[in-house]
Amino acid sequence: MCRYAMTFYRVHYVCVPCRSSAKQPWDGVAHPCPRCRERMVPAGHDFAAPRRRDTSGWKAVAAVLGEGLRYEGFQTCGCGREPKFRPRTSAQVRLRRRLATRRAVPMATMLAARDPYSEP
Repeated sequence: MCRYAMTFYRVHYVCVPCRSSAKQPWDGVAHPCPRCRERMVPAGHDFAAPRRRDTSGWKAVAAVLGEGLRYEGFQTCGCGREPKFRPRTSAQVRLRRRLATRRAVPMATMLAARDPYSEP
């Protein structure tokens, strides 16, 4: 049996308009933002929030979360970690958006591609 199977991990929740994040338990309850009291979006276990001044980074976070992707790579038992690629700047998002349009590929697939020129 896995030694991490009985550990409960907290998940990052994000409020994109306030540019804030917090770790909350994964309990299915709507967690409000401490600043604006709007509902925070679950971002996953491996989310690393950009600085509040980093508008490019927060635009990338909004695009990734808007497509329904999360920052995961964390296995449920806690044994393995292989974080998936997510764009970190708005320039990376623009590049993937153009390639998704050209190739007629869903945007979520293109945002998850590490190198968009080699992966569909």
